[in-house]
Amino acid sequence: MRTESTKAAPREHFAPCPLPVARGLNRAQAAAYIGVSPSLFDEMIGDGRMPAPKRMNSRTVWDRLALDRAFDKLPGGTTDDAGAGEWDVEL
Repeated sequence: MRTESTKAAPREHFAPCPLPVARGLNRAQAAAYIGVSPSLFDEMIGDGRMPAPKRMNSRTVWDRLALDRAFDKLPGGTTDDAGAGEWDVEL
């Protein structure tokens, strides 16, 4: 017999993991991985903020680790100053 304290949470409370496990990502996956639209991702490739893709036979893929390195180089907050900045408001 299940008591109230041992009931499993309703299924809608569990979100699937949005991060891909694969190392090679297609254009839509790569854009989603860094949190932008595919059109902005294309722009970022064009201006050098994101890396060019690799070709594997007829497939075009982005290396997830190269995306991480490029993302780290983007201007803005870093993990070193997480929690600090313009969004901090003392109440």
